[in-house]
Amino acid sequence: MDPEKIRVDFPILGRKVHNKPLVYFDNAATTQKPQVVIDALVNYYTGLNSNVHRGVHYLSQQATVAFEEVREKIQHFVNARFSHEIIYTRGCTESINLVAASWGRANIGQGDEILISGMEHHSNIVPWQMLCEEKGAALKVCPLHPDGSLDMQAYADMLGEKTRMVAITHISNTLGTVNPVKEITRMAHEKGITVLIDGAQALSHMKVDVQDIGCDFYAFSAHKVYGPMGIGGLYGREEVLNAMPPYQGGGEMIKNVTFEKTLYNELPFKFEAGTPNVGDVIGFGAAIDYISGIGLDQIGAWEHELLAYATEKLSADPLVRIIGTAPGKASLISFLINGIHPYDAGTIIDHMGIAVRTGTHCTQPLMDSLGISGTIRASFAFYNTKQEIDRLMEAIDKVKEFFL
Repeated sequence: MDPEKIRVDFPILGRKVHNKPLVYFDNAATTQKPQVVIDALVNYYTGLNSNVHRGVHYLSQQATVAFEEVREKIQHFVNARFSHEIIYTRGCTESINLVAASWGRANIGQGDEILISGMEHHSNIVPWQMLCEEKGAALKVCPLHPDGSLDMQAYADMLGEKTRMVAITHISNTLGTVNPVKEITRMAHEKGITVLIDGAQALSHMKVDVQDIGCDFYAFSAHKVYGPMGIGGLYGREEVLNAMPPYQGGGEMIKNVTFEKTLYNELPFKFEAGTPNVGDVIGFGAAIDYISGIGLDQIGAWEHELLAYATEKLSADPLVRIIGTAPGKASLISFLINGIHPYDAGTIIDHMGIAVRTGTHCTQPLMDSLGISGTIRASFAFYNTKQEIDRLMEAIDKVKEFFL
């Protein structure tokens, strides 16, 4: 794969920031969008804009076909059994909230336990905390090893008779740790425990196969897979979704309404109340086509090469400390520069035209457990280059010159 050829597909990568060519290393927060995704949005609003599922006119029918075709693309992208196992949501956060509010309220009771890990981001902590407060349940946190990998022995020990749900991230957005989600799911299922995998960081880096993982739920966002913001999805096993009550009430999720009683729609519409985000769904479909055309194996191989190169460079600097060194990491590095606050470092790095993320990365409890206030995070995508990593190293030298 030639990243230089790839880069021309992303118009924003040609711009300058602070009069310097942009280096975008904030891909764990959101990825940039290829022209084909931008074109898909423009084409929808200039030629197809209409509501779906509700009109007999030409535009509505064409929009409905395009909308449902994307559902099938997502189904094949994550290898779900059926397209109706894919629920459109606003993103990973809403997907987790859907499960917590619907499955959780129906299945969690007083004294039950929900198990998460110490590397979760806020979206996979807060919905469960809210559910626990409502139901009188307990939130348990599986600890990590010092390198940032999950303590699987502790995990096994914490799967108790009271555990009803395991909700764990596939890839840590702060540490880059790739969790053994298939093993995690198998161990939970042996005890009859339901499993949700937070796939926010995984879908853009590796082939995800929900049937192989065996999980009950898999949550994801489009904007971290080169698609638009404000759209994402939830995979749920058909039998689990069918047993769940609706999450929100309104149009589309109904089959029949009287003032006395409402009959709910079938999957997937039972969980899709109101007018959906049609344009961005179609943009998501274009993103899936685009990265499928490149190939996730090639993407993963190049990102691994970038990670190895950056790790070698950063490790050679005695004033840099990498946070998270688990084997088989995904393509992101969190680090600290000795004695320099991440925000101060990020400000200087930004003035060098390089976008990195600084702070807690929405994993404040993880930062508290590490005894740090935050990190600098460089997260790589397949359009990044080794030359850009060299520019990051030059920027780090500038930071040290300024503050030390």
